[in-house]
Amino acid sequence: MATAITTNQAITQAAYGSADVLRLGQLAVPEIKDNEVLVRVAAAGLDRGTWHIMTGKPYLLRLVFGLRKPKNPVLGRALAGTVVAVGPAVTRFSPGDEVYGVGHGSFAQYCAAPESKLARKPANTSFEEAAVVPISGHTAQQALTDIGKVQPGQKVLITGASGGVGSYAVQLAKAFGAEVTGVASTAKLDLVRSLGADHVIDYTKEDFADGVNHYDLIIDIAGNPKLSRLRRALTPTGTAVLTGGEGGDSLTGGMSRQLGALVTSWFSRQRIASFIGNERGAELERLTALIEAGKLKPAIDKSYPLAEAAEAMRRLEAGQVRGKIAITV
Repeated sequence: MATAITTNQAITQAAYGSADVLRLGQLAVPEIKDNEVLVRVAAAGLDRGTWHIMTGKPYLLRLVFGLRKPKNPVLGRALAGTVVAVGPAVTRFSPGDEVYGVGHGSFAQYCAAPESKLARKPANTSFEEAAVVPISGHTAQQALTDIGKVQPGQKVLITGASGGVGSYAVQLAKAFGAEVTGVASTAKLDLVRSLGADHVIDYTKEDFADGVNHYDLIIDIAGNPKLSRLRRALTPTGTAVLTGGEGGDSLTGGMSRQLGALVTSWFSRQRIASFIGNERGAELERLTALIEAGKLKPAIDKSYPLAEAAEAMRRLEAGQVRGKIAITV
């Protein structure tokens, strides 16, 4: 491997901060552990979590990713590409396999990834399409099925329906037989409709918690409605699942809101839940089946070359993205 691969171009950051801290440079090819594979990255996915890692906010995240600067200087986690080497404990993949999933620093030509966080790339997707499924697709699926326990015929409301997680949540809720209402801004309502939503709400003109309609399940991806508004929009025994950690203070971000949701649920028949996503290859395989069956399609707003990753991040931060952004390598 050392003689065959001589360069590894990557987007790096030496400190926390805005997109201005990102640099395109050359690094050594990552060494893989026994249970990891080395992937030649064809495309990477950009998600809000990557923005949090770049900025180091909320500050509690730094306990995991590095107190003064990121432990891993290479940005990015979601990826799709081709296996070029495998560790001795790897049994599911071989060099030449096309895979997608989550790795350590995917904004690079080569990325090490745990075998347990990868799956074979869906046969009917491009690398760019596959790269934007991990993390966002994972989150939407777990929010709906594992936490929300969605059932056919239920009325489901999805806030942030035009974003990365939301674009998957709308399609998945429809695939599971729910009646779906998506909340988005005026300019993005057409996307939400195209994803299959039965109804749309323009949050700049309407209030989903106006008391007219009530929902069995709310997937709150926008991350900022007050808990009282979510409860007002639920049926008496409905469930709200918080998947966004936006807003709040610089120390904890949206975590304090999630703690409040836990306390609220103790005293109500309504359930307000939050969760930390699990990135597993088995979860991806569930999504693969839906993608190959034509029930789920990644919605890519735009693809950026690796050298323009900072510009892609600025667009995400500005709230301009419809669906997902892919970074091509």
